[in-house]
Amino acid sequence: MMLLAVEAGAADDSFLMPIGHHDLLLFWIQLALLLGVARALGGLARRVGQPAVVGELAAGLVLGPSILGRFAPDLAQWIFPGSDVPSALLLAVAWLGIFLLLVVTGFETDLTLLRRLGRPAVNVSVGSLVVPLAVGVGLGFILPSAFLGDEDARVAFALFMGVALSISALPVIAKILSDMNLMRRNFGQITIAAGMANDLIGWLLLGVVAGIAGSGGFEPMRLLATVAAVIAFLGITMTVGQRASDAILRRARGRDDSFIGALTATLMVALVLGVITHAIGVEAVLGALVAGIVLSRSKYQHKNVQHTLETLSNAIFAPIFFATAGLYVDFGVLFEGSNWLWGLLIIVVAVATKLVGSYAGASRSGMSRMEGLAIGLGLNARGALEIVVATIGYSLGVLNEAAYAAVVVMAIVTSMIAPPLLRPVLRRLTANPEEAERLDREETLQKSVIASASNVLLPTRGGDNSATAAHLLNVSLQPDARVTVLTVGDADMRQLDEQRISRIIEADLGGRQVERRHHTAKDVGADILKEAGLGYDLLVVGLTDEFAGTHELSEPLRRVLAASPIPVLLIRGRRGETAAVERRPIRKVLVPVTGTRFGRAAEEIAYTLGGRLSADVDALHVVEAEQSSAANGAAHQLERARTLSERLGSGARTTVGSVKHEVLLRAAEDGGADLIVIGTQVRSADGEQLFLGYGPEFLLERATATVMVLVFPEEANR
Repeated sequence: MMLLAVEAGAADDSFLMPIGHHDLLLFWIQLALLLGVARALGGLARRVGQPAVVGELAAGLVLGPSILGRFAPDLAQWIFPGSDVPSALLLAVAWLGIFLLLVVTGFETDLTLLRRLGRPAVNVSVGSLVVPLAVGVGLGFILPSAFLGDEDARVAFALFMGVALSISALPVIAKILSDMNLMRRNFGQITIAAGMANDLIGWLLLGVVAGIAGSGGFEPMRLLATVAAVIAFLGITMTVGQRASDAILRRARGRDDSFIGALTATLMVALVLGVITHAIGVEAVLGALVAGIVLSRSKYQHKNVQHTLETLSNAIFAPIFFATAGLYVDFGVLFEGSNWLWGLLIIVVAVATKLVGSYAGASRSGMSRMEGLAIGLGLNARGALEIVVATIGYSLGVLNEAAYAAVVVMAIVTSMIAPPLLRPVLRRLTANPEEAERLDREETLQKSVIASASNVLLPTRGGDNSATAAHLLNVSLQPDARVTVLTVGDADMRQLDEQRISRIIEADLGGRQVERRHHTAKDVGADILKEAGLGYDLLVVGLTDEFAGTHELSEPLRRVLAASPIPVLLIRGRRGETAAVERRPIRKVLVPVTGTRFGRAAEEIAYTLGGRLSADVDALHVVEAEQSSAANGAAHQLERARTLSERLGSGARTTVGSVKHEVLLRAAEDGGADLIVIGTQVRSADGEQLFLGYGPEFLLERATATVMVLVFPEEANR
């Protein structure tokens, strides 16, 4: 098979030329060497406490003109001859690495976090961005012409220097904070938020600056047109583009191989947005960043896509890109004349301005000196994204070899000094009691099935139990969780149920982000299962009105319970309570304490509801028999239950009872419980018939109070 390449400057009739055997051989050798050396040096860097990017960048220095070219010039010339075809192939792989790196960065950019942290995040973000940007632009105007790629592009060069000094390396910062378990500390969240803002605004500025550089100079009207195009692109992408991305991912996940479909759709959306940004005069990497943000916000995004993209980027493409960054530049140019002095000045200014700006923003927000110092040191790491800035500037001819080398060295130095300087400062920071309580509560909520559910499916026909389910669900979920209300049936059925469902959405899910969906399908169970597999965290079902008379789960519901890939929350309202009767308030909740995963999940729901409804919670410990040998285990389980209930805002009263479900029912009736919450796992009796366990089915049939049964998939304990 013969591959084809574009020959620059060729006439139209000779547009294509074959890639020769030797060129392909060189390409494979280059690829293998760069990847192998980059991964090896990256691993070595991690072992000595440095980010892997430091070692990966060093691979380019080792294999390029800086080292191999000096000590073995003939070998270096044979492997990396600089000819058009092998270089073009290698650079194409490197640019793909840049693209994937920016998609992953977009996935890690949490716009909700930026909004939630308010004034402190704004102050730190502004200080850490504006001070380096302003000083960097000024530095760009005084640097000697030996650093300019084009004498007539001084404005573009100065703007590039400003952007280069203002950007931070969010992945490096996040890794340090994560390794030290400080990500959720107040200063940690502000550092992450400021890093996100630095990167987001920095990339927008880079897009504009690249547009200026591409136009060949500073033209006000062209600049305004570029800015307007970027603003329009962002506005359309975050609104119409978000809905379009949701629709594309939903369609992709509806196929049999949902992960492959979601990964393909993700890459296609990113490529399309990259094409658009490149077409409007800014770099394609801006489109990749925005694509990552939009795709990560989609409720239909597959949970494994980000991990796969990170794996591809970190294992293959990013190391090749970083190694390539130093491959074609001789870093010896920094030691020619006074270049080393100006290079040192760039590093000093970069470190000082980021530290001063961050510290000033933290002080303005009332944070302590140590917190301000920690934030400034954390944001100082430039890391991988700085290399992208340098590469774009170099490819556009704004930066020459000396300026490119200086910016790359600055990225390496700041990435190397940030971790060792930051760690001793972080060890001296202690959380105040209020922050410690928040951290403890957040840790508990992250493990909770109900509190961690951000995307919930509620299939309904608009019955009374569905109204009860929607009400309890709305109280239990976090404020930013989304609910999709689904109906399945023909058009006549939809019209019949629409009024009741609209009333449920308005009365019981009011104020929450709700999506309404209707499917025309004959097989209700199969359709619900298909929808549940599109990225939901929890499936909530109010038992049908027929259950009250038959005490039998419907056939579609049994199929859903047997095959659901996610936990199912079954809710049966209080006996005798209908839409015509005013809903009885929940003042007392009963939950069994078993110590199993399913039991703990039920406790989390009960304590969450108790805290938010100001209801009393009775936690009944379940033992095999009332004997002294169970006393120690009972005490331990009850103490754990008390601690968990306090973290979730409900002080539960704990008691010990028998395992028999009749006793649990009697405790609910005698104690006047309004709600019983229990957890279980779906199983099959005799390998065929669906079975929820005697306790849950007994309570669903006989209890007067409202009953919630959290059902986990059968493979959940494997």
